[in-house]
Amino acid sequence: MPHTRSRTFEELIAEAGAVSVDGWDFSWLDGRATEERPSWGYARSMADRMSRATAALDIQTGGGEVLASVPKLPPLTVATESWPPNVARATALLHPLGVAVVADPDEPPLPFADDAFDLVVSRHPVHAWWEEIARVLRPGGRYFSQEVGPASVFELVEYFLGPRPPEARAARDPERAREAAGAAGLEVVDLRTASLRTEFRDIGAVVYFLRKVIWMVPGFTVERYRERLAALHRRIETEGPFVATTTRFLIEAVKPVRGH
Repeated sequence: MPHTRSRTFEELIAEAGAVSVDGWDFSWLDGRATEERPSWGYARSMADRMSRATAALDIQTGGGEVLASVPKLPPLTVATESWPPNVARATALLHPLGVAVVADPDEPPLPFADDAFDLVVSRHPVHAWWEEIARVLRPGGRYFSQEVGPASVFELVEYFLGPRPPEARAARDPERAREAAGAAGLEVVDLRTASLRTEFRDIGAVVYFLRKVIWMVPGFTVERYRERLAALHRRIETEGPFVATTTRFLIEAVKPVRGH
């Protein structure tokens, strides 16, 4: 675990501001931040479903890290990603495993034919396009996803942006996801939620997190928020880790077989 207590504010923010934030690997935060994990174990559960699928699609794969962890991939496996650095990263990681990576803007339509996959997965999609998910699933196929829930890490968001309006707090409601899946013709067979303790142990962890998860504080830069960062640094040094609540939900939906 890195020792950061004696390091200055300037040293911490300079280090966190210089490190690469490509991909979806958060190992740089080891020893600097902790986040509880949901009890359902998304990667393990997704891998189990992958082992029984014949054609699978991973939407918004990021750098491909989660998909690459699957021990047994289906004979046909495809991943989509929109951000060019992650497309390159995912291609390098997944092509040797036999996975095709498709650059896609994460907007409808998905670049695949109707009924193309018996399994579609996505971890932390920015937006779930339910009509498209339903379209590319074969009858009897399933969608399996872990999503960011409502007001996730809002203690940190509101520290920088002030109180968020009610509509921002209500966004990403799992019940809305259930309704949207149903409206697209899918049957939700599992929906679970979790509220998880998250700790930021130094200001470098905060800078890195906000640089990487860019939608938390849109337009975040160290210079723009230097005064708030300095105040938070002093608070962490005096009071200990900054604590926030991460929210997640797991959703699984099945496309009904015609005539059933």
